[in-house]
Amino acid sequence: MTLPLMPKATAVWLIEKTALTFTQIADFCGMHPLEVQAIADGEVAQGIVGYDPVANSQLTAEEIRRCEADPANRLRLAESTIPTPKKLKGARYTPVAKRNDRPDGIAFLLRNYPQLTDAQIGKLMGTTKDTIQKVRDRTHWNSPNIKPKDPVILGLCSQTDLHMMVQQANERLAREGQAVPPLPLPEADEAA
Repeated sequence: MTLPLMPKATAVWLIEKTALTFTQIADFCGMHPLEVQAIADGEVAQGIVGYDPVANSQLTAEEIRRCEADPANRLRLAESTIPTPKKLKGARYTPVAKRNDRPDGIAFLLRNYPQLTDAQIGKLMGTTKDTIQKVRDRTHWNSPNIKPKDPVILGLCSQTDLHMMVQQANERLAREGQAVPPLPLPEADEAA
């Protein structure tokens, strides 16, 4: 269940201004009934100014009256008219310990998924087009030590993200009328 904005301050207001039970207030605010009772006794939340959920469109007066009439009823948060924002992914952070593995992952993607664009690889790996170009041209400062390794195994990206990027690249190639390269076969263990 979604909690109201500022649950403790909302609980203070509901205790002061309504005849709701402690259990009803606790369920609505995501608190324990004893904590609500402690707020009512003045032991907790001293100095917290009550937050009016009716004035802020989180509750309606009718909803409060409905629940005051029957202690078995529970308060329901009012539907918001504000559209929920889309979750945007920010820049991909690569921990310091894994940064040396990034060129290995780039080399793997360049070798096994040639249909991926530099922009897709950059987004997937959290790197720049310049770094991708240096790995491709073998002008990277650490080129002699770069060994292509699966970025999913290295923990640099998820299998879902990789699959989605490859699927997008294949769809782009199909739209352009080019042949879609086959998926690479899993590498056999060298120990076997």
